[in-house]
Amino acid sequence: MAHWLVKSEPKKWSWEDQVKAGAKGTFWNGVRNQVAKQNMMAMKLGEEAFFYHSNEGKEIVGIVKVIKLYYPDPSDESGKFGMVDFAAVKPLQKPVTLEAIKADSRLEKMILVNNSRLSVQPVADEEWDMILELGGL
Repeated sequence: MAHWLVKSEPKKWSWEDQVKAGAKGTFWNGVRNQVAKQNMMAMKLGEEAFFYHSNEGKEIVGIVKVIKLYYPDPSDESGKFGMVDFAAVKPLQKPVTLEAIKADSRLEKMILVNNSRLSVQPVADEEWDMILELGGL
């Protein structure tokens, strides 16, 4: 199974909000980038993603899983974009900051380091394992 990273501004939707959504989870809407769209379309049920707080904190704080596959985003008036649904799996024991990721040479090829603006991105298996280690899991 593939691994992913999804970004959210904590003021709009935080890890705490995601946890409060419970097992029913919530939709991940508002993505308006073609590459991010293609990444969401490639997701499969049960795949996991790191939940990243962007703008404030700039850190990976938890893990979510895909609970509903890509479908139209009703907030997109153009009809070109869609969304997936996620449910919280678990928090990292300690958040992994963007600064810590950039400082670790093993993660220098991670998309988050090289294209930090992409809101939905794949994470290589080795990167996934390293982030879990840095996060205390």
